[in-house]
Amino acid sequence: MAKTRQTTSKIQGKYRFSFGPWNIDEGTDPFGPPVRKPIQLAKKMQAAKAMGFDGMQFHDDDAVPELDGKAPAQIEKEAKRVRKMLEGEGLLAEFVAPRLWFSPKTIDGAYTSNDPKHRAYAIERTKKAIDIAHYLGTRSIVLWLAREGTYIRESKNARRAILQIRDAINEFLEYDSKTVFLIEPKPNEPVDSALISTAGHAIALGYLTTNPGRVACLIETAHSILAGLDPSDDMAFALAHDKLLSVHLNDQGNLKFDQDKSFGSFNLRRAFNQIRVLEEYAYGRRGEWVGLDVKTMRTQKQDVNTKHLSNSLSTFKFLLEKVATLDKKLEADLIAARDYEELDRYILCHLMGVSY
Repeated sequence: MAKTRQTTSKIQGKYRFSFGPWNIDEGTDPFGPPVRKPIQLAKKMQAAKAMGFDGMQFHDDDAVPELDGKAPAQIEKEAKRVRKMLEGEGLLAEFVAPRLWFSPKTIDGAYTSNDPKHRAYAIERTKKAIDIAHYLGTRSIVLWLAREGTYIRESKNARRAILQIRDAINEFLEYDSKTVFLIEPKPNEPVDSALISTAGHAIALGYLTTNPGRVACLIETAHSILAGLDPSDDMAFALAHDKLLSVHLNDQGNLKFDQDKSFGSFNLRRAFNQIRVLEEYAYGRRGEWVGLDVKTMRTQKQDVNTKHLSNSLSTFKFLLEKVATLDKKLEADLIAARDYEELDRYILCHLMGVSY
């Protein structure tokens, strides 16, 4: 083994970090009740600032609870109050996502429901989310198409359903000329088979719209893994199309339910390669965000219920330093020699912090 020099490269990216209020939760799961007490939104904002985060993500009803029963003036008033709370902590709103999977009107899907009245509800609800985003000071809307799929394939015409999603996005593009829409793909859960399941599906859907320049994507680590793909490859694919405006970093123990583990906790090398892809692109220089979409373990007690967030942020910074100190000359030499076994060994040693 050759001796390598310790190298330090300037970090190219400009990283801003966010999480959503749902990332500090009460521990409810499908098999058990809450184990922690709820925390007010203001306290979550204070925790975000104390941990070194720059912003927060929102569902529409995180900012305006019980949204469906409120008049436009009340929605505006409540959203602007949340913006003042953010500004008071020195935080920004990264995006707003319409929560279209809780309503009784979206049991059979939102934009693709077989009931036209329910499709109309989903479109109007999304327009309210666009308004809320404007009041919060962001022009980014995330579309997690949670129930746009099937339990029974014969229940929907998949081609028509995809075009229904396209038509809905076209309506949103027309509704607000400045909003950017980020499609967050996931292959399964809560529906058996999702229509827009991968980065490729999300990007292709954007190209079908009337303004592809304002339709991008958000890649989540766990969602790529659930599709049997490597999240760093999905990020690279989206970057090649100039479509990656946000990431949700977490981790996943193979093809199980969506676990949202702390970033890097299951596969540190996979986490390293996600940051490597972002850093090689100089991610964040155009305002892109890094979201840490991680779930509190149900076993955590009340007073330590934010460690998953602070730990994930620390892991990101640790791995960013590992990317920056990678011996690029050695890497290039081993690639030129096609000695990938030695490159594999060097990467492992570098991550473990042992002599190579």
